[in-house]
Amino acid sequence: MPPAVAAEPIPQDIALDVVYEDADLIVINKPPGLVVHPAAGNADGTLVNALLAHCGASLSGIGGVARPGIVHRLDKGTGGLMVAAKNDAAHEGLSRQFADHSLDRAYMALVWGVPNPLKGEIEGQIGRSPQNRKKMAVLERGGKYALTRYKVLKAFGTVASLVECRLATGRTHQIRVHMTSIGCPLIGDPVYGGSGRSKRNLLDAEARLCVDKLDHQALFAYEIGFLHPKTQEKLFFRAEKPLFIIEIESELERV
Repeated sequence: MPPAVAAEPIPQDIALDVVYEDADLIVINKPPGLVVHPAAGNADGTLVNALLAHCGASLSGIGGVARPGIVHRLDKGTGGLMVAAKNDAAHEGLSRQFADHSLDRAYMALVWGVPNPLKGEIEGQIGRSPQNRKKMAVLERGGKYALTRYKVLKAFGTVASLVECRLATGRTHQIRVHMTSIGCPLIGDPVYGGSGRSKRNLLDAEARLCVDKLDHQALFAYEIGFLHPKTQEKLFFRAEKPLFIIEIESELERV
């Protein structure tokens, strides 16, 4: 018989980078590699386990027993700012803003190549790839409408660029799929980044080593803004550029 597994996530003392907290919500800077909630293959050691230890029983229960307090998600490999609800009223208020896309959310991404034009919008229905059900793709039929607004912040020759992406919708892997669809996959992306190999080969040995040691996509949620669900005050948070992006940028500067 396999060992018994708890039906609900347990509190675990996992360090959190808390950016803001009050009686209704908490904003954290999630590190890359931290899974948001328990699921197959990740029964514990998640952000939910950390929040349960930090916030106690105050987390909103609307997300279900496996996802208390969780209003939105970031992929395991994506770091950056997230907000979680500490009561049901806050959860409902934040969820409405995610549903009507009234929040401000901005990401910085290092991508292979340089988008053309340097500023624009990417539209496309996103759904499961017919060729690989574990991947998402831009579909001609089916899927859900998705819109990403982007602008190039810095270009490193024609090899790579630092891009700001702002989400008008929130589909699974949206930025990763949309940037790949225009020929600019994210550096380090283990699922969608394969088409960037030709650009990688243009780097010198030291730069390739820096890129290759990255074990996740070069994507970071650096801005989030929303109305406080209780006070209706506008809250806005911006995180500093993470070290892994700074390190890769310094190598790409030599291109």
